[in-house]
Amino acid sequence: MSEWVDVVAESALAIGENIVVVVDGIDVAVFNLDGEFYAIQDVCSHDGGEIVSGIVEGNEIQCPRHGARFCIKTGKVKAPPAYEDIACYEIRSNNGRIEVREN
Repeated sequence: MSEWVDVVAESALAIGENIVVVVDGIDVAVFNLDGEFYAIQDVCSHDGGEIVSGIVEGNEIQCPRHGARFCIKTGKVKAPPAYEDIACYEIRSNNGRIEVREN
């Protein structure tokens, strides 16, 4: 995916909310953190399960199963048991719509 893909209206996500969208067969979690939007793959690199249902604290999300932590802004792993980053997507607003593409 090198092209921008329209995924959701900005107005659909209040501050602190997130949504999972499917982009080219991949689950992508889109977050609204303090009015800024971020997108990461909805998968824990430790066990392959989803992470979007985990607890969000600041700009990090904690995997709901084993507690691995990831930066929502970059996809970087912040705490084990995960040791590999997860995919982070470029994000932009276009006429009130959120669009994503692979970094």
